[in-house]
Amino acid sequence: MRIGIIGTGSIGAELTRKLGAAGHAVQVANTRGPGSLAGLAAESGAAPTALDEVCCDVDVLITSIPFGSTPTLRPIIDRLPADVPVADTSNYYPHRDGRIAEIDDGTAEGVWIERHLGRPVVRAWNALLSTTLAGRARPQGAADRLAVPVAGGGPGAKEIVMGLVDDTGFDPVDAGTVDDTWRMQAGAPGYCTELTAAQLQEVLAHTDPDAVVVRREAVMAIIGSWPPGSSSFFDDVLALYRAAAGPTLTAARA
Repeated sequence: MRIGIIGTGSIGAELTRKLGAAGHAVQVANTRGPGSLAGLAAESGAAPTALDEVCCDVDVLITSIPFGSTPTLRPIIDRLPADVPVADTSNYYPHRDGRIAEIDDGTAEGVWIERHLGRPVVRAWNALLSTTLAGRARPQGAADRLAVPVAGGGPGAKEIVMGLVDDTGFDPVDAGTVDDTWRMQAGAPGYCTELTAAQLQEVLAHTDPDAVVVRREAVMAIIGSWPPGSSSFFDDVLALYRAAAGPTLTAARA
């Protein structure tokens, strides 16, 4: 497929590598311009593209930028043909994005993104740590293959994105509609806890929306108290999210 990717942070850059390695034709863009993408392009085979051109001639567009910056993409998305699926990998982190009253009041992140982009959006890859995406991909059928929840999207869009999740080395799990995207947000037991497909399906069915918010705030406060520069940071984050999920996760992993 012809895939456009906006954003070259840890998730966007890794998706560029993995989707290129899977045989897709990837063009990638960021706010710094094509000149900043020479290294990633040489490594992945992706085509560096200007931000206002990345939506031209693509079958799928993936957005991977900080959650609070999503509304800035609207002019670009408005030029994208209506039948081209949009997938988003971002997460709401209040300490980075600022407080967003709608989400704090219970609006699912996927719903908020759709309102600001003006079209259906598929949520995918947001529930993985960047180290998980980079280092835990496995071939189809592997016993230790991990899963990725995928939710939202218009007719056929979710299925296309689920196929791309599979191409990146993870089992896609249908997590429902855009209204269900709260089940895969920070603080949910399926968020950054490295689960198999069966385990993920179990925790998605037993996710408590009120508990998600409480756990997100608690986990972010704890992470914010850590000293910077720890070599074990991502291992510690994984352990913290697993501990925060408590009995729901313990039962699913039993």
